[in-house]
Amino acid sequence: MPLPPLLQGRLALPVIGSPLFIVSVPELVIAQCKAGIVGSFPALNARPKEKLEEWIVQIKTELAAYQAAHPNAIVAPFAVNQIAHQSNDRLEHDVQVCTKHEVPITITSLRAPAEVVQAAHSYGGIVLHDVINVRHAKKAIAEGVDGLILVCAGAGGHAGALSPFALLPEIRKIFDGTIVLAGAISTGAGVLAAQAMGADLAYMGTRFIATREANADPAYKAMIVASAAQDIVYTPLFTGVHGNYLRGSIVNAGLDPDNLPSADKSTMNFGSGGNMRSKAWKDIWGSGQGVGSIEDAPSVADCVRRLATEYQEARTGLFGT
Repeated sequence: MPLPPLLQGRLALPVIGSPLFIVSVPELVIAQCKAGIVGSFPALNARPKEKLEEWIVQIKTELAAYQAAHPNAIVAPFAVNQIAHQSNDRLEHDVQVCTKHEVPITITSLRAPAEVVQAAHSYGGIVLHDVINVRHAKKAIAEGVDGLILVCAGAGGHAGALSPFALLPEIRKIFDGTIVLAGAISTGAGVLAAQAMGADLAYMGTRFIATREANADPAYKAMIVASAAQDIVYTPLFTGVHGNYLRGSIVNAGLDPDNLPSADKSTMNFGSGGNMRSKAWKDIWGSGQGVGSIEDAPSVADCVRRLATEYQEARTGLFGT
């Protein structure tokens, strides 16, 4: 499937840096876009709500200045993530701000309300929606989204339980729009593998937590570097929705990762970062199962260059070109 015109010729690597609660700030987004991948952040990261407009203006201004100074550089567009859940009492305000400033890409999570799609389409923006199964995908397609982000098993934060080998082919049967694949992708070879399976873009979050520009506690970055797939715990406890978290952060919060209580989905609360004393994502740190491939915390520019090299090496190994 061809990329939307908004993305054509504007990516150095077919990657979207996923929106990370607390971690994604303008510095990270700007660095990702300058490196040639889509940078994104959750609207709720900008607190108080008035700061959202400041962040968007900062990102647009700095990217425009960089493009003017480097006319031949590939500078990717940016995205803002909207949590379309009833506990998010900022949604209407945040969508209005994004519409005012014509944010190129909107990423919606939990629900794909038609009003968000209509707002983005009113100025030529596109909407990509997170899904974990075919039922969610059909609902989003009916709302008119431009693309689907398949959050498969092994993805950091809120993730589904389906293998990408199962979910992606089923989605492709019913949807000819843009498909973004998420789930333990942390290398350039993984990006190529996502394309080989039929995805248009790879969705990477955990790899960018361990970068210099990320607004993550140094201990969080160090734990990412030190952890492996066996250190990831999948639980709905902290927000009411299943997610993947670092075992070490759960232990540090005084909880037993192997004996966590169950959670009621009706307790979902995204306005405050969770529904417990230990908050996701401040105290309980999200991470994908691909964490074992991350061995350092470089700058975003160095990280993307490395991913691009790995991507090309994987292509050469398979195809000779």
